[in-house]
Parts: sequence; C-alpha cells; structure tokens
Amino acid sequence: MTRAPISLPDRLIIVDYGEVISLSQSAADRETIAGLAGVSGDGEPPFWRAYFAHRDGLDLGSAGVAAYWQAIAADIGASWDDARVHELWAADFRSWLSINPGTVEVLADLKAGGTRLALLSNAGPDYGSYFRHGPLGDFFAACYVSGELNLLKPHQEIYRHVLDDQGVSAADTVFIDNKESNVRGAEALGMTGHVFTGAPALRGFLTSLARKSQY
Repeated sequence: MTRAPISLPDRLIIVDYGEVISLSQSAADRETIAGLAGVSGDGEPPFWRAYFAHRDGLDLGSAGVAAYWQAIAADIGASWDDARVHELWAADFRSWLSINPGTVEVLADLKAGGTRLALLSNAGPDYGSYFRHGPLGDFFAACYVSGELNLLKPHQEIYRHVLDDQGVSAADTVFIDNKESNVRGAEALGMTGHVFTGAPALRGFLTSLARKSQY
C-alpha cells in the first residue's frame, strides 16, 4: 500500500496515547497483572475496579506508584511487599506499550506532510521518559504528561498549558482522544476534536481536514 503525506502545516495536532497510539491491555497482560496481585476468578472484578478507581490519582501525580498499588491492596484486602509492588508496576507499565501500527502510520504521514504534532496523555510521570526518548518522541514537538503537570484531562487547564507552551490558538489546534469527555473538554476551548475509534477513521478525518485547508 502506498501512503501519501497528510499536510496540515497551519495546525497543531495533539494526540492522546492510551488506546489511540497504544493498544488496549491484552487479556494475557491483564492475567499477568492479576496473577501477581494474587487474584483470580471471583476476586478479579474487585481488583480491576480498584485498579481504575485509583488511576486518576496516579495520572494526576498526586500519588506515587507505591501509594497507588497500596491503595488497591487496601481496597481488596491484599498485602504486597516492596518487591511485589515493583513487579506489579513493571507488568502494568509493559501492558500499555503495545502500539497500534495503523495510528503510527498516520503519525508518520502527518510528519511527512510537515504537520506539527504534540502528545498529551493522562499518565503517570514514569511514562514521560518513554514518550520522549523512545521512537515515539521522533514524531512530536513536545510530549505532555498529566502526572508531570499535576493536571488532568478533561480539565481545561491542561489544554491551556499545551496551547500556551506551543504558542498556538485553540482554533489552530486539533485534538484526538479515545474518550469523548476529553474531546469535549478540548472542544469547549475552541479546538477541533476527533473521538478516536480506529486508525482508518482517523486517517479519513485528517485527510478531509487537509483537503479543506487547501481551499
């Protein structure tokens, strides 16, 4: 398949990471994490409820990794030593590293078209180095991580931070996220939003914008 560059030189495209660039956690990854947590069968649903219930604190940077896992342990009546917490952190970190190749191809085509890109993720500060110094960092003018900023999508302060730091107006910005609430938060500031449902739809959306910008 021959792909064409996607040129939006007058726009900043801000892209979410989790379940946009990355794939969702696989069943095998979730099984590994649950196994390390010592839960299975009927014990799993409470574990995953606690896992997501405390995620905002981790992503906001208000709770460190160890505090996050200990909060989950308290919710489900578990007890993990420091070594097990480290194992849980490593397994969880790895579970979000699988990349959606279709999305990466869209990023590559945007870059080839001279389009400026930024990453904005609700994630713990430990992901900052991976975003900036791994291969993904080559696509982005800057990577913004909620846990480093102590700001969280969809609150408008985090979008304003990116706009101010990049020196662009909301009207000249496109925001892409898999969560509708995050997209609506960006749109409330005047950004053009797109709820990610897959790489083909994203490519179609951006290609349409590029065509319109030529007229």
